[in-house]
Amino acid sequence: MDCSHIQFCADTSGIDLNQLVDLFDVSAFWALGRRPADLQVAIANSCPVITVWDGDRLIGFARATSDGVYRATIWDVVMHPEYQGAGLGRLLVETVLSHPKMSRVERVYLMTTHQQQFYERIGFQRNSTTTMILYNQAIEIPKTPATTAVSQ
Repeated sequence: MDCSHIQFCADTSGIDLNQLVDLFDVSAFWALGRRPADLQVAIANSCPVITVWDGDRLIGFARATSDGVYRATIWDVVMHPEYQGAGLGRLLVETVLSHPKMSRVERVYLMTTHQQQFYERIGFQRNSTTTMILYNQAIEIPKTPATTAVSQ
């Protein structure tokens, strides 16, 4: 596949959220049914956000959150199935990692369900000792002087 015309972009202003929903629906079982309004919030709170384009067609996406020094996490790496196997996914992850908010971070985390070998080829290592999850639910926080000051 000739990929010389494929463009990688770090500017979020041109992201068509409907195309992004379609990309998730066709490329990522774990992201089925995401809503454009929610994706807009996620994108606004992420840096970097990298998109991959074949002309006007969105074919790849990844985003990250980072403190710029110590920790970062890569999220939502997707590549349209028609473009997989051409090295674009690897280039997408490497583009995220080379961004100034990511390039000097001490540890970069990534969660994946079935693609461990893909990420190992990029340099990620399996790590079963630090993964924990909290399914955020409405929690009643008792009112104390400390929580009152924080919420104001």
